[in-house]
Amino acid sequence: MRIPVVLVGLLLIATPVVADTLKAFATDGCSMWIDGPPGSPNLWRHCCVAHDLAYWIGGTEEQRQQADDAMKQCIQKAQQPMMASHTYNSVRMGGGPYWPSSYRWGYGWHYLDGIWPRGYRTPSPDEKAQINRLMPAALQLIAEDVIRNPVKTPAGPVTHLSTHSVVYSSIHSSATTYSSVASSKSDR
Repeated sequence: MRIPVVLVGLLLIATPVVADTLKAFATDGCSMWIDGPPGSPNLWRHCCVAHDLAYWIGGTEEQRQQADDAMKQCIQKAQQPMMASHTYNSVRMGGGPYWPSSYRWGYGWHYLDGIWPRGYRTPSPDEKAQINRLMPAALQLIAEDVIRNPVKTPAGPVTHLSTHSVVYSSIHSSATTYSSVASSKSDR
């Protein structure tokens, strides 16, 4: 009986403790999917980039639901209701925090929190400080992504100015949703 207890103790001691440090924001648009139809590449990429920003940060199950709903509505506004439903269903199935993937909910944080997956969790005050510190670089990366991946329609490219306003509107919506849910949870 002492041997199993000792083994468990040694395993816990030997398990590396990973400091929960937020990695720099990264996006690939609509992970493992298209960013727009053949005639309009990148048509709804901005929806996925805003969604990636929320997924990078992670948070509660409610925040994930709101991020997924916002992405679905954004893609629907791009006149793609069927694509919106397909993308929504895909992220609901494959984007949970317990999948060890690069596009899971909370992908900016280390997958493991000690010996368990990070899962759903409101960022701590220290983690919020990390988010705030890395957010300007994340927004800069998003601005560069807009320039590298302009929305093209059959009539030609959409101006960067209008694309920026759509992207920042989506991001602002995600950030506002994140902030309101995070503050309401901490007030309880």
